[in-house]
Amino acid sequence: MDFYTVVLRQSAGYWVALCLENGMVSQGETQDSAIGKLKEAIESFQDVYASESDIYCAPVPIKELHEFLTVESKEPVSEVYEFRAVYA
Repeated sequence: MDFYTVVLRQSAGYWVALCLENGMVSQGETQDSAIGKLKEAIESFQDVYASESDIYCAPVPIKELHEFLTVESKEPVSEVYEFRAVYA
């Protein structure tokens, strides 16, 4: 089981979870739902990554993290963000 850092933000009524170690993203109606889906994606990815030699995996660059945290919208944007440790 590996440790991952996840950034959560609310967007259009959903929670979006971004894994900083590998750039994977998921969404759900609740924070726990978004994290649960992200854990499933990470676990599936780990299985493929272990069996394939040409799979690319890299941490999220600062520019992409900034884009994730800066949402452009005509409606007011939620300023709610959360960092969590996730084990998958």
